[in-house]
Amino acid sequence: MTELVTISLGERSYEILIGQGAWSIAQRLAAVSPERRYAVLADANVLRLHKDFVETGLGHLQIAGAPIEIPEGETAKSFGMLEIVLSQLLERALERGDAIIAIGGGVTGDLAGFAAAIYKRGIDVIQVPTTLLAMADSSVGGKTAINMPQGKNLVGAFHQPRLVVADFAFLDTLPKRQLLAGYAEIIKAALIGDADFFDQLEYSNRDSLTALHLQAHLKTAIQFKADIVEADEREAGQRALLNFGHTFGHALESDAKGALLHGEAVAAGMALAFDYSVRLGICPENDARRVKDYLKLVGLETGLGSLPGAPFTAEAMVERMRHDKKNAGGAIRLVLARGIGNAFIHEVADEADLLNFLKDKIQ
Repeated sequence: MTELVTISLGERSYEILIGQGAWSIAQRLAAVSPERRYAVLADANVLRLHKDFVETGLGHLQIAGAPIEIPEGETAKSFGMLEIVLSQLLERALERGDAIIAIGGGVTGDLAGFAAAIYKRGIDVIQVPTTLLAMADSSVGGKTAINMPQGKNLVGAFHQPRLVVADFAFLDTLPKRQLLAGYAEIIKAALIGDADFFDQLEYSNRDSLTALHLQAHLKTAIQFKADIVEADEREAGQRALLNFGHTFGHALESDAKGALLHGEAVAAGMALAFDYSVRLGICPENDARRVKDYLKLVGLETGLGSLPGAPFTAEAMVERMRHDKKNAGGAIRLVLARGIGNAFIHEVADEADLLNFLKDKIQ
């Protein structure tokens, strides 16, 4: 059964279709019109694994040329790849009334969304996320970006999609490690602001990733994010809470040089955020223990010495954190927790204490 979540942003409102059959239902919506032309940006691996499914879904649309294939990995989120994409769009003579269809994970979606935001000052993008991580996080909310040597997602734009189609058929070929990385973003929603949701996740135990539970958990997480995006579309305030685990996580991810998946880094980052909150005396130690126990239960590592890409250094992590997008006034801002379901923005972190904390965790 396909379910629907709506993000209400006035003229920028759009729908998110979730579940098996979402791709076929999308063809009947006004957002996908056979009258306009589409350029397809697709993850090269997804095209190989789901060639017939993708072609069937695009069959009745006017597709401008062959799909523009996006290489796997974060290195594709670069100025070089962005220039290639924009040149391909120009060669296809895409007009402002046309649209991009992004088929792939977060890398493809972020790159396609940013290209759509700046091509001829903006055209529509339809996001078709093919990983659980992209379904739960990057395809929803309109944040698009490419990476820089100084860190992830430092150059980008807010550009809401016209439609998001999260069809579970794409998950059939997703490796377990990728599925777990995406599940970390679902857990994140519970830890930020829904303690009851975290209770549900704990109750479903390891079965959380089975078809019986996954769609319901994903819908809850997306609805949680939708409510925050509606209230703070451009991250002027509370939307920054959605970066819970990301300041630590991005530092780990950058230092791991491709060995660590984004969701794995976020999971470890969330554990660090809870431990640091305990260190500051603002969070019960039992809540931090529950979080780490649950992450371990479902298969997400939190020990820094055991993460892919280790060993890490505290000094390098803090240096990465100095470049975080949430920072203001030269100070590192962290999203911390007063408990499960009660995250908040800690405006000014003590760098010396943060460094000592990370040194303790890395030992």
